[in-house]
Amino acid sequence: MFNGNVLRDAIISAANNLSNNRKAVDDLNVFPVPDGDTGTNMSMTISNSVREICKMENETAGKIAATNASALLRGARGNSGVITSLLFRGFSKGIGNDEYVTAENLSAAFELGVDAAYKAVMKPTEGTILTVARVASEYARSALKKGADALGVFEAAIEGAKIALDETPELLPTLKKAGVVDAGGRGFVIILEGMMSVFKDGVIIQSVSAAQNLSEETEEESSRNAAGEFEGEITFTYCTEFIVNRNDECEKEPSELRAYLETIGDCVVVVDDEEIIKVHVHTDHPGNAIENALTFGQLVKLKIENMRDQHEKAKHDSQNTKKKPAKSADLTEEIKPVEITKPIGFVSVCAGDGIAELFRDLGVDTIVSGGQTMNPSTDNILRAIESTPAETVYVLPNNKNIIMAAEQTIPISTRKVIVLHTRTIPQGIAAMLGYDDSADVDANAIAMQKASERISTGQLTFAARDSDFDGHKIKKGEILAMLENKISFTDTELEKATLKLIKQMVKKDSEFITVIYGDEVSTPQALALEKQLKAKYGAKTEITLVNGGQPVYYYIISVE
Repeated sequence: MFNGNVLRDAIISAANNLSNNRKAVDDLNVFPVPDGDTGTNMSMTISNSVREICKMENETAGKIAATNASALLRGARGNSGVITSLLFRGFSKGIGNDEYVTAENLSAAFELGVDAAYKAVMKPTEGTILTVARVASEYARSALKKGADALGVFEAAIEGAKIALDETPELLPTLKKAGVVDAGGRGFVIILEGMMSVFKDGVIIQSVSAAQNLSEETEEESSRNAAGEFEGEITFTYCTEFIVNRNDECEKEPSELRAYLETIGDCVVVVDDEEIIKVHVHTDHPGNAIENALTFGQLVKLKIENMRDQHEKAKHDSQNTKKKPAKSADLTEEIKPVEITKPIGFVSVCAGDGIAELFRDLGVDTIVSGGQTMNPSTDNILRAIESTPAETVYVLPNNKNIIMAAEQTIPISTRKVIVLHTRTIPQGIAAMLGYDDSADVDANAIAMQKASERISTGQLTFAARDSDFDGHKIKKGEILAMLENKISFTDTELEKATLKLIKQMVKKDSEFITVIYGDEVSTPQALALEKQLKAKYGAKTEITLVNGGQPVYYYIISVE
């Protein structure tokens, strides 16, 4: 058995071990586009717990586990960080209120952690951290059945995790082609190894640097997304989302709803707590999903949209009027809840002074500094929400790797929070333009999401590493042309690549082209590009040039 002090030291050791190996985990990412890296996100997530539990003395194991889970949830960054927090939230449920970590509750902790993580992921992908955690749980249960003590159960979990990690390339062809194992899975193994150092030898692995205190100002510039985060083709027509206010008299478990939804669609996510069940599913029969969900309680925040309806025209009136920058909710600013003075407010995640000004022009109250290379935590987003003086707050993540972290704020905020699934800056802008102050909250949520998905987004960035990805042989430093968050082609000349990408994006009925240039593009360069675009498309298309000042992306382009 392990008491609370031992569990506390084990978590601190795990955070230090991951911090020491953060760069090695980051380097396992196979996608060459710079983005918030797996190792960095996981390290900053678990390090958020260290600041809380290091002050705790002689508490029960259950108390340590609960405090750790709460801190991880608030500190979760990126999809890998959110999954890590969910694994430990389940871990906390397994320990419960027990004074000690035992073989029995430790095995249950692994199982509940895996269950929580699988339930939350929209499209679980085997060959990722999910697989590694699941196999670790299976080995732990097997060891318990053979009579192992707590240490034996944990040793078995690590053995299973390592075996599963080595097999991840066989489950994900992208990993096999790159000759690497899954980054998130490797990070999870490092966490377990750090804990084992305390459980077995009583030794806390020491941090070799101050990496566990990393802030946005000290992060490295170049990093990439994990391989498991890419979108698949549309199989079902309707994206259906809603929240169920749980009926106290309903004895059915949310897992039953998830099981049903998986029979009528894909991309299923069902996240629950004591009061609500949050549901997302892609299906051809949204009415069936709603009918089944009604047996669990009343529905709110209902959204149904046709994902194939991508070519409708939307109203667009984007101007780059100069105003003072929106206030920022970054890591160094202490944001406290403010009094509610209006019904509706907006929070947007973005990087770049010009983009922040643009969102402010469109009505955003609070900017969360972040995006590529640094994903804000759940706590950052929560503090921004609480600093917005509105009863209902719409959140625009503007990055696919931030959506999960943003959604974790829904059950813990004092506001009503609506997270729109905006995956790019242009989608966020379009969503703001789709807001109608004469419509109600839920109608606006639907309209804003639809408006965001009518926008075609192109981005020009650089390859952060050599890669052979998705049929593209990519060399470090090459220009990457991204269309809808996927690599379209590579080039060695920025202007040539930009014009080629825009040509791919423009259709016969396109009316607007907006070009947002970043901090590595000079104004003369941007004006020269604008001149060429006006010469080619100006007769039928309105062209807008915006100085966004964003890092990582030379140009962010939207066409509608």
